[in-house]
Amino acid sequence: MVSQQALRRPPGLLLLTPFCLLYLRASEQNQALGKEDEQENPGQLRRPVLSLSPGQPNEVVESIQGVRGSSVELACGSPPAPSVVFWSFTPLGSLIPQPVAVTNGAEFKVEATASALGAVSLRNSSLVLRELREEARGHFLCQALHATGGWLHTVYSHFSLAVLVPVSKPRVQLSEPSPEEGTAVVAMCTVREGTEPIFFAWKHQAPQGPREALVGVTEQLLQLDPVNRTHLGWYVCSAHNAVNQLSSDGAFLDIIYGPDNPVISMEPPGFTEEGFWASEKEEVTLSCLAASNPPSHYVWLRDHTQVHIGPAYTIVSASRAHTGLYTCLAHNRRLDTHTQTAIQLTIHYPPEGQPSCAVLPSPGAVTLVCTWPGGLPAAQLQWEGPQGTGPAAFSNVTWSHEASQLPNSSTFACTGQHPALLRPALCRITLWEPPRSPACWTRATPGDQFITLSCEWPGGEPPALLSWLDGQQQPLGSGSSSGAVHLLQAQGSLAGREFTCQGTHPLRVPAARCWLQLEAPQLAVAPSQVSVLEGKEAWLPCTLLSGTPPARLLWLGPQQQRLEPGTSEFTLHPEGAQLHLSIRGADPARHRGTYQCVARNAVGNSSRSIVLEVLRYPAPPNVTISRLTYGRHRREVQLQWAIEGPGNLTGFLVQRRASVPGSGAAAWETAAGDIEPESRTRRLGGLDPGVLYAFRILALNHHTAGHPSDGKIPADPPFSIYPAVLGAAGTGMVVATVASLLVFQYAARHPETFPCLGQLLVPMEQGHQHRDSTEGPEAQAGTETPAVTAESGPAQEPTEAPVSVTITVTATP
Repeated sequence: MVSQQALRRPPGLLLLTPFCLLYLRASEQNQALGKEDEQENPGQLRRPVLSLSPGQPNEVVESIQGVRGSSVELACGSPPAPSVVFWSFTPLGSLIPQPVAVTNGAEFKVEATASALGAVSLRNSSLVLRELREEARGHFLCQALHATGGWLHTVYSHFSLAVLVPVSKPRVQLSEPSPEEGTAVVAMCTVREGTEPIFFAWKHQAPQGPREALVGVTEQLLQLDPVNRTHLGWYVCSAHNAVNQLSSDGAFLDIIYGPDNPVISMEPPGFTEEGFWASEKEEVTLSCLAASNPPSHYVWLRDHTQVHIGPAYTIVSASRAHTGLYTCLAHNRRLDTHTQTAIQLTIHYPPEGQPSCAVLPSPGAVTLVCTWPGGLPAAQLQWEGPQGTGPAAFSNVTWSHEASQLPNSSTFACTGQHPALLRPALCRITLWEPPRSPACWTRATPGDQFITLSCEWPGGEPPALLSWLDGQQQPLGSGSSSGAVHLLQAQGSLAGREFTCQGTHPLRVPAARCWLQLEAPQLAVAPSQVSVLEGKEAWLPCTLLSGTPPARLLWLGPQQQRLEPGTSEFTLHPEGAQLHLSIRGADPARHRGTYQCVARNAVGNSSRSIVLEVLRYPAPPNVTISRLTYGRHRREVQLQWAIEGPGNLTGFLVQRRASVPGSGAAAWETAAGDIEPESRTRRLGGLDPGVLYAFRILALNHHTAGHPSDGKIPADPPFSIYPAVLGAAGTGMVVATVASLLVFQYAARHPETFPCLGQLLVPMEQGHQHRDSTEGPEAQAGTETPAVTAESGPAQEPTEAPVSVTITVTATP
């Protein structure tokens, strides 16, 4: 092994030292071999001893390339294997070799300073450099010592090692990352390291597009002069040499430009010469786009009034009010530049409703009219009929036909089309004649001042034309469709006159008619005389038989007064053409007589009479008073009576009359009027003792009263002692009982005053006390003799004086 001191010597001496050491070791090996031979083969010739003889150095230099960080193996000579190998290195630009490694086949030594070349090791005689460094550029010399034929000779191997460095990751540098359109921009691709020559390539990728190579650009610098919006995007450069190729990250070149003139579009699309159109109630979106970077700021104006901010303006439900001039303003806030574009938006709306179809009659022909006014633009109308397509026009279209060529139930259709409608609108009309014939009637105005002649013939298309004719078939006024009305001055001379209503229709030949005649009203009453008992209800009927309506019915009473409905006695019952009169509670004095039923219309009037006879009930029997006496204190009377002879009666009526002294007698007044016919007695009260009364009684048969009885004055009742005696006896018994109770109570409290009663009552009192004490608090709380229980102590002394009681009994008759 080479000593450390030898490695620290100057390089010139270091080159010889290993060889000397190796030579010495080789000589020692030869001597050892000689001794071994002499011992094994005594007397034989010894092996030759190696001698060092310098050989001729090989001047051929082999060029080898290595890559930094990789491995290189330098082979020294060819077999046989040398005895000693010594490697040295001379850096580029230097003439002084540096030892690297040495080996004798059994062991090797690597110089410590050789670590600057990489990881150095020896494989046999080859020098292996791992993790190659750039410092390994230079010349390597291998000196191999061979022993051949007893002589040592040296073989030299020269290597020129070139260490290649891979290119580092390129980086793109822009002279201006955000230039304005039209200026110049330089892009530079830089690499930190790499073995020359290095070649460059450029690629461009738009923000929304594929990456494309810039053909013909191989320089490190990329010049864009002038720059435009097509240059916007990512720029990537790639660098490569003999070792490798790498690409840079993208550098974004942001071109500032715009805004261009805005372009306005609409969804859904609808185009006019001035701009766009949309249907009413449709959702419309106006979009504005102006090429700009940074993106434009948009403002929408309608008729010079701001309505929205943003690129899209949506009208949720378009209406006519949204029609106008819309302007889109685009603003580049970076450059502070503005552009604008204006368009006209028209909201189309259809006419209201549906097309209207009508037919106008004319002599011998019909004219079909279809109208659908309004809308924007005007709707296009066209007729279609059984014979084909008719004329077309906007908003209004007519079509005439001869009536003789049209059968009944001919149908025509008018089609209306409008751009704002998905489907066309239709109206149809069918020509048909009205059924049956006209109907005529009359009516009077309030107060019967005028008479209206009315005629109607409903149905038909077109409606029939109606007109009134007088008795001479002369027209009265002008005709009208479907209904005709003529007004006449009401007068009596119109009675019996006849009028005709004539109806004409294009599809009806000949014309249809109806007639009417004006008549005064006619009445019927049955019977002409009505009899009813007094108090009953009378029923008077009246019926209107004929006459020009409307006719008014009314009733007149016996005094020719008009009977109004709703009174208490008279009730009117209208039933269609009848007006009946009912009289409740018929009274001969007020209700008998002649009643008239009167009918009036605008042409005249008539009346019929009914005689009402109110019959009385038979007179009841007479009544006499059998007994009339005062009661106690003259405040009531007891009345008894009897009837004389046969007869029907339904009750009795008692009357009284008062007479005050010093004045005349008063009138008779009813004292009782609801007495049953079976009664024969009645008690009447409410009398004044200071007034003298007279009473009489009458029998009643419904509303007929009999002759009153003679008036009588009540008599005083006869005297009777029995009530007085009985009252006095009862009163005396009560007073005696109370006095006895008081005496017994006093004797119980004061036994010393009445010894006998005291002895008799005290044990009883004590018994009561004992019983009260055993009954408990519930029994004591309910007792009704608290005085006895309170004074139950036998030893209690009297504290009150004797009581003297005097009872006086007075009997009143």
